[in-house]
Amino acid sequence: MTTAGLLLHPVRLRIVQAFLGDREFTTGQLHELLPDVSAATLYRQVATLAAAGVLEVAGERRVRAVSERTYRLRTEAASIGPAEAAELTPEQHRQAFLTFVAGLLADFDRYLDRGDVNLGRDLVSYRQIALHLTDEELLELLTEVREAYARRTSLPPEGRRRRLLTTILLPTDPPAPDPGRPAGP
Repeated sequence: MTTAGLLLHPVRLRIVQAFLGDREFTTGQLHELLPDVSAATLYRQVATLAAAGVLEVAGERRVRAVSERTYRLRTEAASIGPAEAAELTPEQHRQAFLTFVAGLLADFDRYLDRGDVNLGRDLVSYRQIALHLTDEELLELLTEVREAYARRTSLPPEGRRRRLLTTILLPTDPPAPDPGRPAGP
């Protein structure tokens, strides 16, 4: 199964998202984080992700007569690379984006449903801005953003609150004409 095929499944995507930030969980601990997912489904999807190499065993201990495994995410195995993305059809991209957005909506619903909601206090935001950039300027911006992320993703979790930062980057205009190509049909 391709990485895209693995991550297009909504439960598997939620499992992967739960592990973001160098977190480690047993399947039981993961079930506490995702109580709306049945234990059988969770065990089956964790096994699928582990068999595909997206999750790896970080530790193992005996609990009564069974072995309890602690898993961690192999981040490099949990993303769709440019070559695989280029192979996806428009419909597969549509499905992937829908799965991604549905996950965002579910995360936001869980935040709203928890009770004591205060977007200002919790530093929750959602916004959209427009940038007018050349491809080179955009690549420079993305490099700067990746460097800023890298400095923060390496911070230890102690004394810090886990937050999800999600980005979506879309062009709104048609591609600029190729200057080396004559205009017209």
